[in-house]
Amino acid sequence: MKLELQKAKVKNIAWGDKTALLADGTLQINKEEFLAAASDTEHFKTLNADLARPGESVRICPVKDAIQPRYKTEGVGQVFPGMLSGVETVGSGKTFVLDGAAVVTCGRIVGFQEGIVDMSGEGAKYTPFSKTMNAVLVFEPVEGIEPHEYEKACRLAGFRAALYVAEAAWKAGAAVDETKPYELPSFAEAMKAYPGLPKVAYIYMLQTQGLLHDTYVYGVDAKKIIPTLIHPNETMDCAIVSGNCVSACDKNSTYVHQNNPVIRSLYERHGKDINFIGVIITNENVTLMDKQRSSSYAVKLASMLGVDGVVISEEGFGNPDADLIMNCRKAEQAGIRTALITDEYAGRDGASQSLADATKEADAVVTAGNANMIVVLPPQEKLIGFTDYTDVIAGGFNGSLRADGSIEVELQAITGATCELGFNPLSAKTW
Repeated sequence: MKLELQKAKVKNIAWGDKTALLADGTLQINKEEFLAAASDTEHFKTLNADLARPGESVRICPVKDAIQPRYKTEGVGQVFPGMLSGVETVGSGKTFVLDGAAVVTCGRIVGFQEGIVDMSGEGAKYTPFSKTMNAVLVFEPVEGIEPHEYEKACRLAGFRAALYVAEAAWKAGAAVDETKPYELPSFAEAMKAYPGLPKVAYIYMLQTQGLLHDTYVYGVDAKKIIPTLIHPNETMDCAIVSGNCVSACDKNSTYVHQNNPVIRSLYERHGKDINFIGVIITNENVTLMDKQRSSSYAVKLASMLGVDGVVISEEGFGNPDADLIMNCRKAEQAGIRTALITDEYAGRDGASQSLADATKEADAVVTAGNANMIVVLPPQEKLIGFTDYTDVIAGGFNGSLRADGSIEVELQAITGATCELGFNPLSAKTW
């Protein structure tokens, strides 16, 4: 399976008569067509759109999702399979990418588990979406709608808008700046390739812990699956999308699934110091029985592949820590070395236990940061969205929103701040 990503660099964003990527790198969007693509009069009382650029004094709140505009130009299927297109297996052919652009969805869904994106100031340091050119959709629901129905409407509206922008820009003649190929051989060939290099797979944990804590694979709620193999290229064609209303800091937005840095890094090291075999997706569960079933099954698949090691990434915190540790312990006991990626909830002073579960086998752990760390976000000149949920967003508290418009919050409230795929700006240095 070979996929080529046709990347066009977006350097600016603006409204205009026609949706196109201009020669200077400006993504020009026809606002009326953009809104029409997202329109859903059955579920939305109001629907508006605005633009936010890096460095501007703009706050977007409450953020639900971020999506990178993509459009398949060659090959089987189309992006967002099972959501907007058929369910043919994607991940081959060619896919056009507006690199540096995002469609951001904004609205009150559950209120306490959406997030904040500041385009400048202290908050901009912690979210990757302060670096993207953002076309923001702002929703208000009709009266009486159930939250899960509203979430679905917002989710699909964002996908439709992102596909519209990418397709229109491509058909308007957007120039491709870089073509990046991604390809892995069949398992039969992979088992014989690169003798002497360790065989490594990726166990990709998806948030699936109940209503509004959902991730979708080809349109299927992943809580309904048992662990399974997926080609890494399928993620790049949007086979996995976010349906989550969980803490903003470590929510894997759809943009993050599309650009999974674990997959990208494993590809970059493939044939050099590892033999990247493939991806095992698994879910995060609520009951002990379900946790045991999924962890045993995921490790069984890794054992069947004959891998020497696995990278395991988590989404969320608290209860999912048990899934992470169970995957780790069972893999290590099966003779498969593990490296874990998580974040921490170690208290505002960093002195508390970082995870809700632990095991002695978890001896190689990468942290994406402490979500309890307090930051003060300075006032912004412009707000896209609503301020009335700031005090109740997870990581906020009564009095978080100050009279001058500044906000005192934990990193937990900032979209993508401690992303457990490593798609965040935090890093550590040792002297």
